[in-house]
Amino acid sequence: MTHFAKVENGIVTQVIVAEQDFVDTQEGTWVQTSYNTIGGVHYSPETREPDGGVALRKNYAGIGYVYDSERDAFYSQQPYPSWVLNEDTCLWQAPIPMPEDDNMYIWNEDTQQWDQISE
Repeated sequence: MTHFAKVENGIVTQVIVAEQDFVDTQEGTWVQTSYNTIGGVHYSPETREPDGGVALRKNYAGIGYVYDSERDAFYSQQPYPSWVLNEDTCLWQAPIPMPEDDNMYIWNEDTQQWDQISE
């Protein structure tokens, strides 16, 4: 079985698991998506490690995601106006990287920085 996303006006409205023969009988635009693809990398379903498999359309489609036919890629809606789409991964990136430590952070669009979440 394969995953397919129904795309209406460039937005994913439904994701199903089906055989190609079934999808061929459905109305609308259906685009295959891979549950094991994230950021343009294919991951093993068993180990969740990159396995060198074919990365299909940059990311697994989700309801509300954009399907960009020119990039032939799925990606989420832009989370903040300051974030830019990485063309290689089709993942959104903040203007500055999130700190890499054991703390939790949330992006603050007003200050353009990561705010530590207090516990």
